[in-house]
Amino acid sequence: MKKRRFKLWATAGILLTLALAGCGNKEAKDVKEASAKTPEEKVLTVYSAGPDGLAANIQEAFEEKTGIKVEMFQGTTGKILSRLEAEKNNPAADVVVLASVASMDGLKATDQLQSYQDAANKDNINKDWSDGEGYFYGYSASALGIAYNTKNTTQIPEDWSDLAKADWQNKINIPDPSLSGSAVDFLFGYTEADNKAWSTIDTWKKNGLQVNGANKEALDAVITGEKNATIAGVDYMAYKAKADGEPVEIIYPKSGTVVSPRAVGILKEAKHVEAAKAYVDFLLSDEGQKLVADAYLLPGNKEIAVKDRAALDEIPQLHVDWIGAEAKQLEVLTKFTDLFR
Repeated sequence: MKKRRFKLWATAGILLTLALAGCGNKEAKDVKEASAKTPEEKVLTVYSAGPDGLAANIQEAFEEKTGIKVEMFQGTTGKILSRLEAEKNNPAADVVVLASVASMDGLKATDQLQSYQDAANKDNINKDWSDGEGYFYGYSASALGIAYNTKNTTQIPEDWSDLAKADWQNKINIPDPSLSGSAVDFLFGYTEADNKAWSTIDTWKKNGLQVNGANKEALDAVITGEKNATIAGVDYMAYKAKADGEPVEIIYPKSGTVVSPRAVGILKEAKHVEAAKAYVDFLLSDEGQKLVADAYLLPGNKEIAVKDRAALDEIPQLHVDWIGAEAKQLEVLTKFTDLFR
């Protein structure tokens, strides 16, 4: 903020100098107008729930393509929502990217987003992941499966109920849903779609299920062999670890799992609306979608080829209605927390 404020005052100084010099010709006028636009239209503030490498690659490609500088804050969905709440009286962000479409729908419900119905390439993006009124677009998604250690696992699980068996006793974990938006999405979707889900979760608890930090911490425990499997493991992280040579694989239970969309939207109080629209357009473009695929995520545009992972139509899915899900997720989170207290 100090840097931006400095640029603002520096530009004001340039304008004052031109005025005092009596520069009334067209060239001077053009310079004056261009200078006045620089601090307001060339810097975009984005709050993004990552992944870290993808967010950085998108920022670099967007800046190179448009000449618009991006100030990026990265964190989990929970950290970003907390920051938005703390800044409510003095909003700083223009664009928000969340790992949970339910949370994005919550921002819409509380009148914190603005619609962008004319987004370029919106018709190529999965409509089930996006808002019909243009308040947010599901530019990517992850599927939540069972990530397991290939060295320690002798019997690959086929379904959720397999993890209640004695072979998995005290060898399973799950990301903490109070820290992971995708874990909340999983619990919400699983319990909404399967009326036996809470009973299955209870069998996991009795089999020694450990609640193990955010997504990275849960997967790291499997990579190191401390645990043999992560329930609701984020698939793109497992694919990335596998590509890096780690002893990890992921399966999607045959009865179905939750595909968790990740969405982008423009905040209602955005100060740089045109630049924000350009950022959304870029994420939905073929170039942006290819960067998504390179990060092992599912692209929002199904015509973009995935990279070394299962395509969307190869994943057994549970049907999840994300509209109005945020309030229900709070109930699910409370019930889960009470169960493991």
